[in-house]
Formats: sequence, C-alpha cells, structure tokens
Amino acid sequence: MMKFRTLPSKMNNVQFMEKFGGIYEHSPWVAKRAWQSGIAKEHDNIEVLAALMERIVDEAEEPLKWKLIAAHPDLAGKAVVKGELTAASSSEQSGAGLGDCSPEEFAAFEKYNTAYKSKFGFPFIMAVKNSNRHDILAGFEKRLQNSKEKEFETALTEINKIAFFRLAEI
Repeated sequence: MMKFRTLPSKMNNVQFMEKFGGIYEHSPWVAKRAWQSGIAKEHDNIEVLAALMERIVDEAEEPLKWKLIAAHPDLAGKAVVKGELTAASSSEQSGAGLGDCSPEEFAAFEKYNTAYKSKFGFPFIMAVKNSNRHDILAGFEKRLQNSKEKEFETALTEINKIAFFRLAEI
C-alpha cells in the first residue's frame, strides 16, 4: 500500500479540506463527507482513502452524482483553449497530449464532445492518465454506442479512477 507523505490522520478539518477538497472536480462535498465519516490511521494509505471516497460517491444521492459528472470539462474542449481548467485537469489533459492535437484532431474532439453531450446530457469523462489522444478518440467512438444508464455508471467509474490518480500524486 502507498502512504501519503503528509498523513491525513494527523490533519485537522481545514488542512484535510485544503489537501483533498479538490480531488473530485469542483466537488469538495466528497472530501467533506470523508472527513465527517472519521479519518483514522488506516486512511494514511492512499488506497484506503480512495476506497472511502469512492464509497461516498457510490452512496451519494443521485442529483449529487449528476452534479459531480457535470462538473467535469470536455476533453480538448473550449475550456482548454480559454485556459479555464483546474490545475489538475490541465495537467491530466496535457499529459495525454491533448494540447498537441492537430486541427483535424481538435475538430474530431469537438464533434465527439457535441455528439456525446447531445446523446447523454453530460460531458465525456475518461481518466486520461497513461492514455493518449488516439486512445481517447477511440474511447469516444466505442462509448457513444452505450446506453445513458451504462454511460452514467462508466462516468462515475472514470471519475473515481481520476480521483485515485490525483490522490497518488499528492
């Protein structure tokens, strides 16, 4: 198991929220509920804290899950161009090479983002760490075939993967 450098069990509420409040995109309620559930020595392990946060998301009210999904930016979308991404999202998208898209690839991302949102009503979400723009475009093509229910669950799964990667970076 991987341990945090700064141990969550030694933090007060303010420190915990400063460190973990941004793990879930624009959704500090996940860290707040984690804190409220009680942070113990076992949560000093990244995998244990990640599992707690994932359980909190899984057990959340459906409207809150929808807000969590909606809080995510489009991949290689307008927020990238305008510089409006969170630092974590910007780093993740840059690491996947989304800043290196050709004009044709950028147009493909725009087309897929529009088609995906039109079909499902929320942005395409994929944990892009260890992926590249070609993998992501292929993911769009594959997942556009899914039902809305399947994509809702897939989006939450991907969000939890993103959270784990972000926790591991701390």
